[in-house]
Parts: sequence; structure tokens; C-alpha cells
Amino acid sequence: MPNGINNWQYRDVTDFLKENGFVLNHQKGSHIFYVGVYNKIQRHVCVPFHGTVAIKPRTMKGIILQSGIPKEKWFGNK
Repeated sequence: MPNGINNWQYRDVTDFLKENGFVLNHQKGSHIFYVGVYNKIQRHVCVPFHGTVAIKPRTMKGIILQSGIPKEKWFGNK
């Protein structure tokens, strides 16, 4: 996984979400929507797909908030 909030790509984000129980719901244009339950709350996460281009830090913060998964888990060492 990438270090910190920088250099996350679409594949990194989707792999992490799938590891935490999120599944593909639908797609609208270049945005892919995932649904999952975290802390007994159903969550909807929108992930932009732009090939291998890194997701912008502000967008990444939004994805983290939508997922409800703590930052420590996103950025923790594996």
C-alpha cells in the first residue's frame, strides 16, 4: 500500500475496500460505487477511475470519510 495519503491509485483503494467487506454496487461514468457495512452502519463509497493516475489527496480524504474506516487502518503498515 502507498505511504500516507499520497500516491493511492484506483486499484489500491478498491483492493483495500474489498478486503474490508465492500462490494461493487454500480458504475456511473468514470465513478465506481461500492457498498459495505462498517461498524454496523451501511456505507456507500464513490471511487473515481482514471487509470493509473494517483487519486488527489482531498478526494482520498473523502473516500476515507465515506467508508467510515479509521485513517490508522488505511495508512497502517502491513
